[in-house]
Amino acid sequence: MNYLKKIYLKKITPGQIIALGFCAVILIGAVLLMLPISINKGVSVSFIDALFTSTSAVCVTGLISIDTADTFNIFGRTIVALLIQIGGLGVTSTGVGMIMIIGRRVGFKQRTLVKEAWNLSSFKGVVKLVKAVLIMTLFFELLGAILSFFVFRQDYNTLDAIGISIFHSIAAFNNSGFDILGDFRALIPYQNDILLNLTTCGLIIFGGLGFLVILDIIKVRSFKKLSFHSKVVITTSIVLLIVGTLLLKWTENITWLGAFFQSTSARTAGFSTYPIGSFTNAGLLTLTILMFIGASPGSTGGGIKTSTLFVLIQSIKSIVKNRHCESFKRTIPYDVIIKSFIVMSLSLALVLVATFALCVLESEYSLIQNLFEVTSAFGTVGLSTGITPDLSSGSKFLLVLVMYIGRLGPLTIATLWIDKEKSSVHYSEEIITIG
Repeated sequence: MNYLKKIYLKKITPGQIIALGFCAVILIGAVLLMLPISINKGVSVSFIDALFTSTSAVCVTGLISIDTADTFNIFGRTIVALLIQIGGLGVTSTGVGMIMIIGRRVGFKQRTLVKEAWNLSSFKGVVKLVKAVLIMTLFFELLGAILSFFVFRQDYNTLDAIGISIFHSIAAFNNSGFDILGDFRALIPYQNDILLNLTTCGLIIFGGLGFLVILDIIKVRSFKKLSFHSKVVITTSIVLLIVGTLLLKWTENITWLGAFFQSTSARTAGFSTYPIGSFTNAGLLTLTILMFIGASPGSTGGGIKTSTLFVLIQSIKSIVKNRHCESFKRTIPYDVIIKSFIVMSLSLALVLVATFALCVLESEYSLIQNLFEVTSAFGTVGLSTGITPDLSSGSKFLLVLVMYIGRLGPLTIATLWIDKEKSSVHYSEEIITIG
């Protein structure tokens, strides 16, 4: 039996182990959230709602079918916070971090998993990277909790304010739009609080940039000396923040602070300081586009990623101008361009198919509401027009699948079980008319 087990484990790729690891954490989280010890007195939680909440937490989304504060007690909320933390750091990074904390040596298998999870080109500095990520996460979340405490202390007693601040900081840095204020209020009571708005936005932005980019910024401290990847991520992120803010201010009757906050939050965080259900179709479409694009590679966010959008735009420009695909005095490799188009195509196909299915299951809601819900799940955002709690069990399970695929990435899911051995057969070329 052990011999067969070893043979089976050898055949499992690192990508498959990571995917199964996320599944395991989600299922364990769902079981823990159903236990009486996790739930407030007089409240019951169905399996689909526990699974939905656990998936939303592990996939750092923030969509909720049941209110976190009204349903779960301190123990249950702690479980949700831990699931968010594991999901944000990644199952492999969390596991390696635990191995380092207890003083054991990180083996080759663990290094391979981290390399696969972070899309690293080599094994060099893998352990140092995980250590830096853990320290960085602790720093940002501690700073965010301290700043948030000064706000929540005004409305809650000291102990409650500490708990809410820690939970909020973890959720914000990991780009997960969970809150524990109760009654599905989100952060609407604090829509004009400058400190909380800017603190939350800061956590979201740094969490969405990606750990590799943050480390690059700390190391060189000069935009000119940054890596090509960092320049692309930072430039695209700034442009999206500005454009999103301007469009939301133009389409919605909200303040500049509110427009900036929602533009930032739509990039996979999912917090809201205004009722999203009251937004116009133009505003919802703006948020949908931002959610679909998402954060950056190696970050706590989802979506197709800022770098993918950048490569797509640059490649289209290069085709139109009949030039090489270049930017920042660097040429973008052909395989990166192809990968970007594949990611875009698979992501768009997933969103459209899931939206069609949701429209069939939930025909009472409009197309924009269903599209918004699916895109929020795919981008692991968490924003909603308010229909999530009223969805059927089938619709909730559909969104669970979309959140899971969105967290791991459509391309990763598509290639998990495919034999990657190249074929030696090569056929002759023939022209096909396009456009």
